[in-house]
Amino acid sequence: WYHDNLTRHAAEALLLSNGQDGSYLLRKSNEKEGLYSLSVRGKDSVKHFHVEHTGTTFKFGFNEFSNLKELVMHFANQPLIGSETGTLIVLKHPYPRKVEEPSIYESVRVHTAMQTGRTENDLVPNAPSLGTKEGYLIKQGKIVKNWKTRWFTLHRNELKYFKDQTATEPIRALDLTECSAVQFDYSQERVNCFCLVFPLRTYYLCAKTGIEADEWIKILRWKLSQIRKQLEQRNATLKS
Repeated sequence: WYHDNLTRHAAEALLLSNGQDGSYLLRKSNEKEGLYSLSVRGKDSVKHFHVEHTGTTFKFGFNEFSNLKELVMHFANQPLIGSETGTLIVLKHPYPRKVEEPSIYESVRVHTAMQTGRTENDLVPNAPSLGTKEGYLIKQGKIVKNWKTRWFTLHRNELKYFKDQTATEPIRALDLTECSAVQFDYSQERVNCFCLVFPLRTYYLCAKTGIEADEWIKILRWKLSQIRKQLEQRNATLKS
C-alpha cells in the first residue's frame, strides 16, 4: 500500500475508481522531503493526511509511531476525523502497490486496473480483477436495428452483456482479443455512441452521458493496447 511517486490526483483516481469506504494508500508528499501523505477514501471523497518522518519515528498529528505498520494498525481500530463535518474514517482496505495503471487520470471516475491475487504481505486477499467495469448501455440489435438497454460487464479480456443487472446468464460474451478498434460513432441518430469493431460484426453502443461513453472507450482502448502488447511480447519471445 506504499505508492512511491503517486500524485494526489492519481491517488484520488485509484481510490475512487477501484477502492471502497476505508481504502487507503501512502505516498510521498510533493510539499517537502520526509513528508508523506496518507490518502483515504471515505464515502465518495478522498482525504489526505500528512505523515512526517522524523528520521526515527513517524509523526501523525499528536501521535508518534516507530513504523508505518504500527500507524496503520492504530488507525484500523481508532477512526480518523476525515472532514470539517466530523466524518469518521477507519483504515480498512490497503490499496496494493502492485497495480497496473493506465495513464488516464483526466477524470477521477476513469476505471483503472488492478492485478489479481495477493500482495507480498498478503494484505489484500480480494483484489479486484484486472480492469473491471460494469454498467447499463443501450445496444443496437443485429438484424432488427432497434435499441435495447443491456447490462454490460468488463472482466479481463471479456465484455459480456446481460438482459439486465439481475440476469445470471449473459446473452453474449465478446472476446476482446478479436476486437480491432473501439471508437466514438457519429453515424447513429442517438448521441454518446461508440462502436466495437470485430471481424464479423461491428457492435454499436450508446451511454447515457458523454463522460460515461468516454470512460468505456478509454478502458476498452487500454485493454486492446494491453492485448497487443502481450501479443508483441509473445511474438518477440518466440522469435528469440
